[in-house]
Amino acid sequence: MALKKKAIILDKDGIDRAIKRISHEILENNKGIKGLVIVGIRSRGEYLAYRIAESIKKISGKKVPVGILDITLYRDDLTEIAEQPILKESNIDYNITGKKIVLVDDVLFTGRTIRCAMDQLIDFGRPSVIQLAVLIDRGHRELPIRADYVGKNVPTSLNEVIEVKLKEVDKIDEVDICEKPKK
Repeated sequence: MALKKKAIILDKDGIDRAIKRISHEILENNKGIKGLVIVGIRSRGEYLAYRIAESIKKISGKKVPVGILDITLYRDDLTEIAEQPILKESNIDYNITGKKIVLVDDVLFTGRTIRCAMDQLIDFGRPSVIQLAVLIDRGHRELPIRADYVGKNVPTSLNEVIEVKLKEVDKIDEVDICEKPKK
């Protein structure tokens, strides 16, 4: 059953502004790009990571390395999401030990996805710091995790869903708040 869209909370321009603001905050808080690595969580976090890296390049004139994590095998709900989960490759082609990692995801909800991503990052090396950037923080945390950089805080009820659509996947840039169908 399809989700019922209640409202558009970010359009293309809103997403672009959020990415630009997050990029400025990352540069300011890290005093530039020295030792900085942007790592996106598949799938939409991956595209947001590339957008943030591009925005940082426009602002600073310098390129920031980007990596991609597929956290599928690190999930604590793996048996619930699919009988045969589809695995994609993680791609971090450099040593992250001692680096400042900015982990990027589309929506921060319970915190479980971020915990999985941090577990996997540690398998790649020991960063000096892991920061978190999310496009949407919707609350309802189950773990003590908070974002360092947030595009938009959107208080939600548990019967609502945040749907992030990005042109790379969905052919449109938009964030919607939707209602779950009643059972």
